Amino acid sequence: MTIAFYAPLKSPDHPVPSGDRQMARLLMAALRQAGYDPQSASSLRGYLPKGDGGLEALQAAAQEEVQRLLDAYASNAAKSPDLWFTYHPYYKSPDLIGPQIAGALGVPYVTAEASHANKRAQGPWARAHRHNQEALERADLNFYFTPRDREGLVNLTGRDSKVCPLPPFLDVQHIPARAVWETCSDDPIRLLTVAMMRHDVKLESYRMLADALRGLEHLSWSLDIVGDGEARADVEQAFAALPADRLTWHGRLAPEDLAPLYAGCELYVWPGFGEAYGMAFLEAQAAGLAVVAQDTGGIASVVRHGETGLLTPLGDVEGFRQGISELTEDRARLAGFGQAAQSFVRSERSIETASMRLKDALDRLL
Repeated sequence: MTIAFYAPLKSPDHPVPSGDRQMARLLMAALRQAGYDPQSASSLRGYLPKGDGGLEALQAAAQEEVQRLLDAYASNAAKSPDLWFTYHPYYKSPDLIGPQIAGALGVPYVTAEASHANKRAQGPWARAHRHNQEALERADLNFYFTPRDREGLVNLTGRDSKVCPLPPFLDVQHIPARAVWETCSDDPIRLLTVAMMRHDVKLESYRMLADALRGLEHLSWSLDIVGDGEARADVEQAFAALPADRLTWHGRLAPEDLAPLYAGCELYVWPGFGEAYGMAFLEAQAAGLAVVAQDTGGIASVVRHGETGLLTPLGDVEGFRQGISELTEDRARLAGFGQAAQSFVRSERSIETASMRLKDALDRLL
């Protein structure tokens, strides 16, 4: 079965790495494992960062893509799909292609990690919001990643039968499993954070992490920082008051270079402002790291509070500091969380589990 795959926010072949690109690639891989033939239908980026001002141009480009694809399918230049699958449509990045193609071909239309919020019906993205809403209403099935997204979709469609859980998942093939967790060492606890350095909520998270660590100089820890970007100077300034010998700046690392770093660290620390869920949380846990993060967005869908890590109240620097302190001072608890984290991701959030979920749901539509 051929599946036309489209990610309007960031296509699987986009040159800039991100969690969105990673998940788009993971979904295509999971669909292959499920026995389907996913084909990237379009690389048109439908992102509207400043509101509806760019919507007319995007609609025109989308119409050209619709015609191009329909012509290709009609002439057999491209294999006509049995289903259309769109990843991460939302009010800033609506799918203006898939619903038209699915309707013209008479095939099911499916979304994954779609989101809908009534509050967007007014404001700068009101028209884009309506396009997104119409697509989600006509979808045959919407896979949701987090409980928050499920709530919005059920409120919109009014039908539980049109939504299906697909928790965030990971391909752990290139992440070495940990066999030993140290509980008696006197060496400093190695903390790790992995995030792009942008002038947005990423910088806000970096600043909160630095603030929290400034109250923990009396404890034995070091911090490995992986990431780069236009806000690097501001990030470095945020950490300037901390002892330089406790910080190791790695810059941006390729996945194969990041894996051994995961293996050498023990605690993943990242506040997570604005995170939908955060792929790095899954990667770190798959490598046996416990987590300290804020209880915000969809982070609770990838970190189990009190089992694989600690989730602290949003914006509470002292609470975040206390979470790091608790696990840094209790190696046995830290190790227990790390073991549980690795088991959780590898048993429940693997690409194999996701492919079975996808197959079970999509086979009912095909």
